[in-house]
Order: sequence, then structure tokens, then C-alpha cells
Amino acid sequence: MSIALAHAPVLAPPPALPPVALRLEGVSRRHGVGADAVVALDTLSLSVRAGEFVCVVGASGCGKSTMLNLVAGLDTPTAGQVHVAGGRPALMFQESALFPWLTVEENVAFPLEMQGVARGERRRRVAELLAMVHLESFARRRPHELSGGMKQRVALARALAQRANLLLMDEPFAALDAMMRDHLHCELESLWQQTGLTVVFVTHNVREAVRLGDRVLLLSSRPGRLVAEYAIDIPRPRRIESPEVARSAREITDRLHEAVRDA
Repeated sequence: MSIALAHAPVLAPPPALPPVALRLEGVSRRHGVGADAVVALDTLSLSVRAGEFVCVVGASGCGKSTMLNLVAGLDTPTAGQVHVAGGRPALMFQESALFPWLTVEENVAFPLEMQGVARGERRRRVAELLAMVHLESFARRRPHELSGGMKQRVALARALAQRANLLLMDEPFAALDAMMRDHLHCELESLWQQTGLTVVFVTHNVREAVRLGDRVLLLSSRPGRLVAEYAIDIPRPRRIESPEVARSAREITDRLHEAVRDA
């Protein structure tokens, strides 16, 4: 005898979580040996979703730059694992690090040339990138002819030329005045939204982190450990001087002071 079973309602599958672009599992970095050894990072674990803009803050010497160097492959962890999806990330430093003997367009073309991209394709992509950072009319200039903000925009175009899925930024606007920094915040946010890049942005400026990030990760004083993370749900576009940004920045800053006292 057969029994007819009532059909259960068909439920929509849960939305797929975005893939993970970066994952650190128990990462430590020790410099030196014995009693003189310095532990920069201690069992740091975190993950970043593809397309996410994550800012990392902490006191000076907490291992923020060490973490970026490990993710970029410029250094290796003493313990733990670093997993980067989608190939080698691009890295942008606090200093623009442009080649002074090359023009703006030649600086941007340099990573393309190293990748073996044909000359015609290089020209096309460089023109696109300079247009993205609004420097088309400065293509033939050399770095000494540019302002600090312009140099950082060239450095950003050069990083984007690598077509990496993950962009690492190590306090790239720290040396700029407040007005130029605010302008570049808008430029960077627009480029991030256009390209779908994953960005990990290191800064000591908590307001900057809240202005830019989907999440803010707080590292303890040396050795660097993840002590807190904050989801920033303030609608975009944001203003760094807005009350919402100031309120979130104050909460994170208070927690940062606690981390420094507890170190």
C-alpha cells in the first residue's frame, strides 16, 4: 500500500555568503630570537569578504604594517597561515614610491610592462587609469612636478594597473593635508565602488577608518592581536566631519585607549 506524502513547501535557499578574499589563521610574526626577540603579531585571525572595504586601526607599533607585508608576500609568518584568494595583491604605501626618472604614464605602465602586456594595450590601459584618477593632462609630467596628492593618485593608478583583486593600503594619505585627504577619500571610495576591489586599509586615524570602511578592525598594542571589530552601517557617501562618523570614531577611540592601557 502506498502512502501519499504531503509536499513540503519549497523554501528559497539562503543567500550565498560572499567568498572570502583574505583569511589569516593564527598568524604570528616574531623578529629576532631569544630574549631580544620582538613579537609584532600574536596569533592574529581575521577574514575579509570579497568586495569588502576593511580598515585596520591600532596604536603605533601594533603590527599593522607587518600584517600587510605578510599578506603582500613581502614577509613570511613565524606561525599560522595567510590565505589570499585570486592571486598576488597590490600594495600602496604611505610614500608614493614613484620612479623619479619616469613620467606619470611610464610609472603607471611599469607593472604592465613587467607583465608582458603589449605596447598598444599598455597605452590603452594607462589612458583609462589616468582618466579614473583625473590625471590625463599630467601624463607626460615627472613626479617632481606633482603635488603630494597627485603623486598618491599616480601610485593608486599604478596599483590598479596590476589588476589585483585585493588592494592593500598602508596609511596612504597620512602625509597629506586635511582637504586633500578628504578629496582622495571620495576618489578612493568611487574607484572601489566602480571596480569591486577588496580593500584592506591601514590607518592610525580612526575617523578616516569610519569614513571609509565597511568594518573597522582594532588591533592591540604590541604584540598585535584582534581585540574588537566594528560594522560601520552609516549610509554612503559619508563625511568625515559628520556626527555619525564622529560618534562611531569616539567609541572605537575609547576602546583603543583601553587596549593601550591593558598592554
